Amino acid sequence: MEANMKNPISVDSTISLKGIVKAIFQDTVHVQIGGKIITMPIKDFHLLKGETNKSE
Repeated sequence: MEANMKNPISVDSTISLKGIVKAIFQDTVHVQIGGKIITMPIKDFHLLKGETNKSE
């Protein structure tokens, strides 16, 4: 099933989501996206790209 849009997406498409890292444990990272906390295994860490706050 594909979405009917200007830039269509389909199953197995890659998307980008921004979230706030809430916790890092030995084997998982917990990220808040909107009102939900998503747990990602650190073995998928190569998929994660982050920015750091520059509040100096």
